[in-house]
Amino acid sequence: MSRRLVLATGNAGKLREMSEILQPLGWEVVPQKDFFSDEADETGLSFIENAILKARFASEKTGLPAIADDSGIEVSALQGRPGIYSARYSAEEFGEKANDETNLRKLLKAMQGQQNRCASYYCAMAYVEHAEDPTPVIGLGRWYGEILHEKLGNGGFGYDPIFWVDELQKSAAQLAKEEKNRISHRAQALNALSMQLRRGA
Repeated sequence: MSRRLVLATGNAGKLREMSEILQPLGWEVVPQKDFFSDEADETGLSFIENAILKARFASEKTGLPAIADDSGIEVSALQGRPGIYSARYSAEEFGEKANDETNLRKLLKAMQGQQNRCASYYCAMAYVEHAEDPTPVIGLGRWYGEILHEKLGNGGFGYDPIFWVDELQKSAAQLAKEEKNRISHRAQALNALSMQLRRGA
């Protein structure tokens, strides 16, 4: 008999990807939008803290086990920024109008004249059995690349058009969805998490 698990995201792609990995382990993955529309306050100082906060929030709202992820891009020349603020990197300038495009433009501007283009996408994924679970299960993933000087490709989202994957000689925005889902930071974190859930099943 399958167990229900709430996914603390409204992203349909994440839901599909996680369902495909977790369904064989006996989990039925349902999105948080089926239960509530408000969002957890991301007050943590790390990806791991924020992932746990979001998972606890979803579990408290639903009474179900929950998985949440927190992810972003870290740029070496910018001392790891934008980091946990990746999704709202340009919010100071653009307020509610801030989006992927304004974030991307701000990063390109910050990188003007920088020789060191090294960067990585990072993802922390947290599972809690219940809202007060004292031992959250954590899966981590890191995807290394470089920041391009201009956008390349039309796929993906976020910073993908300026994230160069050297071993494939493509930007993340040029990768087929299936290819990206095999190697991305989120795929790595989910696989690490599912391995631990499999052992505990």
